[in-house]
Amino acid sequence: MFTPSSRSGYDEARPGVRFRTLAHGARTLLAEFHLGKGASLPRHAHPHEQTGYLVGGALRFTIAGARFDARPGDGWCIEGGVEHEVVAVEDSVVVEVFCPVRGDLLPAGGSA
Repeated sequence: MFTPSSRSGYDEARPGVRFRTLAHGARTLLAEFHLGKGASLPRHAHPHEQTGYLVGGALRFTIAGARFDARPGDGWCIEGGVEHEVVAVEDSVVVEVFCPVRGDLLPAGGSA
């Protein structure tokens, strides 16, 4: 699968949080997220391992009860089943990989 660069095709996950799936295969999915300052993803867990990289901005994570302040260039890996949440301290851009593929992040018409 090849996905050319585009400024369109973003979906809103929740207020202030937009995402676009960049590529996916049988086992992994790569997505770009834009979080507006103050936007959050409340505490949750999912079976997918989640590996990310902060391209720009500032995020405050709570992962398994521990707090982490992320700045551009920081990366993380959250094991499947671990509770986590994030708040955007600044407008932020994140790139993340999920394994296995998250069906809820697949583009319309895509399949895992």
